Amino acid sequence: MKDPLARVKQGLVLLAGFLLVAVVGYRILGGRDWLDSLYMVVITLSTVGYTEQSHLHAIEKLFTIVVIVTGITLVAYTFGGLIQMVTEGEIQRALGVMRQEREMERVTQHVVLCGYGRMGQMVAEQLQQHQVPLIVVDHEPERVAEAQKCGFLCLLGNAVEEEVLKRAGIQRARTLVTALPGDAENVFITLTARNLNPRLRIIARGEYFTTRNKLIQAGADRVILPAAIGAQQIAHIILRPSTVELLELVTTPGMVDYHLDECQVPESSSLVGKTVQEVDARRAFGLLVVAIKRAEGQMHFNPGPELPFQAGDTIIVMGKQADLEQFRQAFGL
Repeated sequence: MKDPLARVKQGLVLLAGFLLVAVVGYRILGGRDWLDSLYMVVITLSTVGYTEQSHLHAIEKLFTIVVIVTGITLVAYTFGGLIQMVTEGEIQRALGVMRQEREMERVTQHVVLCGYGRMGQMVAEQLQQHQVPLIVVDHEPERVAEAQKCGFLCLLGNAVEEEVLKRAGIQRARTLVTALPGDAENVFITLTARNLNPRLRIIARGEYFTTRNKLIQAGADRVILPAAIGAQQIAHIILRPSTVELLELVTTPGMVDYHLDECQVPESSSLVGKTVQEVDARRAFGLLVVAIKRAEGQMHFNPGPELPFQAGDTIIVMGKQADLEQFRQAFGL
């Protein structure tokens, strides 16, 4: 069965086109002006009748019969869709879709998450906790409805289609995560997204090691292999259980008050030019500077006291959330 909203749209288009044809027909067949022609169509379809027009000739009478039958059929078809929308709550759904589309048009520098399966749900939950703007794309109505219940902006559609990614604001997004279970779909989405936005950061899921290179060639910046990560995690738990426990404590929200986080250093920050020793984050803020990643990608673990901070650096620190916020405010991070 046709979707009620699509049925109403189609019915209105057909009805408008038919009314135009009917008006033109009465003008040509009866030699009337435009107002009289429109008047004939309205009183005919409304079944009001027009005794003053009883002198219609044969061709015009046949045309009137066609107008009545076709017009009433189209009106019934259109209003039947409206009634179905009311009974099924489609009006509320349509308004909700329009509202979400307006909100999606205003979102910028957001994350586009393709696939709201088990992995997608966990990614979305983490981003929501950190108040990262997010748009979820999935082709399953049930998953979209579930994502909407969780408060996410959602788009029902297949992410492999270029138009769907455009509706998700891929040109304005900062990151795309493709977390579908099929490698072929993830490769195609990655390739399409990279063509639409060359500056986009793309994180792709892969099921097989052989797919990793294909995803990178398609334009992915990072490839996540859940099977490999799971195997490494199991091995680390066996070999270094205390280390794994520490990492879980500082990376899992709510486990302890200490967090492992990162800060970006803009050019306007007062941190630029100062050394690790001059900042003395441990004494001043109770923070441990774990590493400094330069803009070109070089990583300095456990940086020495003489290492200066530079614009574009990413500082990886560990400490309490309140201390992290004070650190950010103090240096404009």
